[in-house]
Amino acid sequence: MEYTRLGSSGLVVSKVVLGCMGFGDPDRGNHAWSIGLDASRPLIRQALDAGITTFDTANVYSLGASEEIVGQLLGEFASRDEVVIATKVNGRMGPGPNGAGLSRGAIMTQVDASLRRLRTDYIDLYQIHRFDPETPVEETMEALHDLVRAGKVRYLGASSMWTWQFAQLQHAADLGGWTRFVAMQNQYNLLMREEEREMLPYCLDQGVGVIPWSPLARGLLTRDWDTTTDRGRTDRFGSTLYRQSQDADRKIVEAVASVAQDRGVSRATIALAWVAAKDAVTAPIVGVTKDHHLTDAVAALDVKLTDEEIALLEENYTPHHPEGF
Repeated sequence: MEYTRLGSSGLVVSKVVLGCMGFGDPDRGNHAWSIGLDASRPLIRQALDAGITTFDTANVYSLGASEEIVGQLLGEFASRDEVVIATKVNGRMGPGPNGAGLSRGAIMTQVDASLRRLRTDYIDLYQIHRFDPETPVEETMEALHDLVRAGKVRYLGASSMWTWQFAQLQHAADLGGWTRFVAMQNQYNLLMREEEREMLPYCLDQGVGVIPWSPLARGLLTRDWDTTTDRGRTDRFGSTLYRQSQDADRKIVEAVASVAQDRGVSRATIALAWVAAKDAVTAPIVGVTKDHHLTDAVAALDVKLTDEEIALLEENYTPHHPEGF
């Protein structure tokens, strides 16, 4: 495993981040394809054995069940100071004004609930789960800063939004003398490259680390175009993605398969190697529900694509309307 600092911050993360949305309770929330505690245990053990130190979850994943599993299993297998725990806040967790959003009340309520579920007294990276247009940016940034000052949170991150919104939040932090975001978790893969226009250059300029979600395009880059999976049939959010430019996207999927065959590695390894090689990217977030998912992800760190391979993978990309916000 390789390690690096998250942007210009002092936080050291593994160059593969384990995405934990797949760990949860299929009967809670919107992730019917998730796996429970016992099935998650060997995968988290395998991740730690591979040198992965950074684990990303969210309060809304299986309505808290993912945080519960991550907290319990990291407590079983690792010392707290050996791992980096990242979680998120914004999505609906319950009724009332503090059950969702990025108001001061919601943030203060939800961080304590996440800390309980994660069985820890601090969160390494606390991320806002999208932009909240209903709350003044100053209120959000001051509340997050107070969490840092209180020791409940050590670093702040954000996720998919328009670049002007992210810049607005950072500017509010600067004006208020509050803690800035050190990370952006956005959608970036061979089928969705719109972040190359503004967000990735902005993050490079500002020293913000980038930890992309869906680097495998919800698995589309890892299999033949017309195949489906259990997750694909039940993932409500995932079903809203990757419905544009399907002819061009199919050609990209075929290019990934061609490069993978020539290299003698998995398609997932090639797609992840492409993401990981981009200058703005700190580490991709890789969701796993099977052991080979981890093996393929770690293998990507050893693959250095040639200029010709990169050109083949990129040549059929067509502009998409940004999605997933």
